[in-house]
Amino acid sequence: MMHHLQHRLFELISVRGLRRFDSLRDLGKMIGETHPQKVKYHLTQLEKTGFIRIDWNSKTVKPVKNHEKNHRAINFFSIPVLGAANCGLATLFVEERPEGVIIVSESMIPRREKLFAVKAVGDSMNRAKVNNRDAIEDGDYVVVDPENRQPSSGDYVLSIINGSTNIKRFYLDLDNQQIVLCSESNKDYSPIFIHESDASAFCINGKVIGIVKTPRFSQ
Repeated sequence: MMHHLQHRLFELISVRGLRRFDSLRDLGKMIGETHPQKVKYHLTQLEKTGFIRIDWNSKTVKPVKNHEKNHRAINFFSIPVLGAANCGLATLFVEERPEGVIIVSESMIPRREKLFAVKAVGDSMNRAKVNNRDAIEDGDYVVVDPENRQPSSGDYVLSIINGSTNIKRFYLDLDNQQIVLCSESNKDYSPIFIHESDASAFCINGKVIGIVKTPRFSQ
């Protein structure tokens, strides 16, 4: 996940068009950071990860727009991370306070308005097939479209049960007037059954549209 200062710097450079800075202190004022060395560190991190290029002699900076291999423009956008959500029982309370952002390319996640992400906790969805391919493993970022709150049976959703967040596969059982939230795991997890009369304690907070996998490096 990109640090919030890196996100502010990247936005300043890529969106607001900053190309030159007089000093690290002045640059810090633009992003709300008073320590010049912190500004330098996060600028350097952005350069190391390939988002920008810096000329320290002329104090100029520019976003990297072209992939070096195929010279195709890469369009990035940021998605706020609003805490975590259980993949098992709903025990993490809703708290819509941004904890940072992830920066993704549009080739990974289609850009839409108001997208947000939550960090998955638990292993009850580690055999999911979001977009017919992506499992939801502990630590992954689950991208949610909050404007899609009327899912179809078989969609993956972020729901709120008794004020706590939960990631499951959604099924509508009209014959029995209930919603079934199912796990997809290599372990045995029972479904969650919700009757239509329980609407006051349950809501769909959005449809899961993609997964940003957490890197798992070999030691």
